[in-house]
This record gives sequence, C-alpha cells and structure tokens, in this order.
Amino acid sequence: MLLWLASYLSAIEPAFSVFQYLTLRAILGVLTALLIALFVGPWVIRALEVRQIGQSVRRDGPESHFSKQGTPTMGGVLILVCITASTLLWADLTNEYVWIALLVMLGFGAIGWIDDWKKVVLKNSKGLSAKSKYLSQSVVGLVAAVVLYQIADTPAETTLLIPFFKDILIPLGLGYVVLTYFVIVGTSNAVNLTDGLDGLAILPTVLVAGALGAFAYLTGNAIFSQYLYIPFIPGTGELAIFLGAMVGAGFGFLWFNTYPAQVFMGDVGALSLGAALGVVAVMVRQELVLFIMGGIFVLETVSVMLQVASFRLTGKRIFRMAPIHHHFELKGWPEPRVIVRFWIISVMLVLVGLATLKLR
Repeated sequence: MLLWLASYLSAIEPAFSVFQYLTLRAILGVLTALLIALFVGPWVIRALEVRQIGQSVRRDGPESHFSKQGTPTMGGVLILVCITASTLLWADLTNEYVWIALLVMLGFGAIGWIDDWKKVVLKNSKGLSAKSKYLSQSVVGLVAAVVLYQIADTPAETTLLIPFFKDILIPLGLGYVVLTYFVIVGTSNAVNLTDGLDGLAILPTVLVAGALGAFAYLTGNAIFSQYLYIPFIPGTGELAIFLGAMVGAGFGFLWFNTYPAQVFMGDVGALSLGAALGVVAVMVRQELVLFIMGGIFVLETVSVMLQVASFRLTGKRIFRMAPIHHHFELKGWPEPRVIVRFWIISVMLVLVGLATLKLR
C-alpha cells in the first residue's frame, strides 16, 4: 500500500524512491509490527480479561502451572493483526507469494480461533474434535500446495534441495504437493505443541522467521542466489517483508508473553505462525533447512510421538510428561531455566541453518 504511494510520490520527489529498496521495507515492516503490538497489546489483554477469556490448566501437569489458570489467552489475534497490517503497508501487494503466505497464516489462524473459542468461551474442553481440526488444516494445506504447484514457472520451484550439498537436487513433480502439505500442516502442529511455557514458542518462531527472511531475500536476488548456489525464484524476496512483520509482531508479543506471562497466544497464534513458517520455507525451497532451524519444534513433536507409541505398545512412558519441556519441569528445572535453555538451542540451530548457505 505504502509502496504504491511512494512510487507515485517519487515522480514528484525522487527521495521517495528509497522505499523501493527491499531491505528498508523489511526493516520498516519489523518496526511497524513491533510498535503496533506494543501499543495495541495492553488493550487486547484488557479486552480478553473483561471477557474472561482465560487459560485452562491441565490438573495432571506441573504444579507451578496452576497459578496460570485464568491468564488471558487467544493473544495470537494480536500477532495476526500486527503481521497483516505491517505486510499490507510495506509489501508489494501485486506479489502472489505474499498473498499466499498471508492467506495460509489467516486460514490456520481461523482454525485455531474456533478451537480456542470453543474451549475457553463455550467451555467445551475438547474444542474442535481432532478429526475436524486435522481435516480443516488439511484443506487449507492442500489448497496452498496445489496453488503453489500451479504457479511454479521453473523446475527449481518444485525441486528438493539437500542442505550442505550444492549438486544434489531432487525433482519432486507431483510429490511437491505432498511434501508441501506435510510441511505446512506438520510445522503448524509442531509450533502448537511447543507453546506450553511462557515465551517458549514465540522466540524460536521469531528466530526461524528472521533466518527465513534472509533466505527469501537471497532467493529472490539473481546475483546472490547464483553466488550461493541456491535457486533463483523471482518474487520471493518480497516475503522478507512478511517475515520481518512476523519478527516484529513476535517480539511485541514476547513483551507481554515473557515469564510470568500476561497473555498466551493460544491455538490461534501457534497454528497460524507454524503454518506461515512452513509455507514460506516451501516457497524459498528450504524445507529441510526449516527442519534444522526448527529443531526445538521437531524435538517437542517427536517427544509426544514417542511417548504415545511407548505407552500404547508397552504401557510405560519414556518421559515424565510430554511434550518434553514438561519432562524437564517435572525433573525440577524452574520454568525460566527450561525456556532460556531451549532458546539457546534454537539460536544454535538457526545458525547451523544459515551456515548451509555457504557450506555446500
């Protein structure tokens, strides 16, 4: 929106042409989303408190969590508003990748909102049934996968890249649709499983989004992509604006979500942010790098899968409680210690992911 205005004004005053630079708009996207979150956040928290939209706590969980009962949830709405507003202000709205990323994020956000609303407002402890929830996610994920496959103009857009190897490229064909579906839905649920402690999910999300922003910028630049031996996909650079907005909104939300949290994001935030990371990773052809950088999300998901499989097969549990962050709590780690240590691991994994740009 503002890009169009700047283009119009640059014909009158050349100084406005500075807004054509992608890096500047990405920075402004971060700052805009952050400022909106900081200014609107207190109002959103008060509104949730007035409507008694509070968190329910598992009675079989760590006792330290009982005090969180009633803490406002569904704060993910704040994140979605900030990302959407900042993206619409600074991105090129003729770019199809930006719209796909936004619509996937909002689609999964709507699913999460319905689930949260049923749980918190309608007092239905089950929320959306597992079947309905997964079916809804599958529909949005499959539609996005098919659309991306249809608009792919070059073989590079449907080729699987193997991290650390510049010469191993695997053409996927229709398998691209299947992979895209699993990346979007899988990442969405992985972030949702991680969202169990104050700030635990949002900072790794911010870190991964920032790194994917770098990948998007480089993938959309013909010179850099050629130098780094990554595919050049015109238009993906604009995703840096979307991801910058995610970084800013995430930091703004963390201002209120850090321990002890004033608000939780709920499924409306976790599902949408995970799906957004997944669809962007697909568009910039870095699905496997996402697997590395989002290692905390992977660890949380695998811990749940192993716990369920072990209990069903042997009647015994591997962890004291799953997801694994609760296991460490029950071992006696204070919540802030679990959170910060997981954050440190996320930083290291994101750095490894970024290293794949040169280590090929």
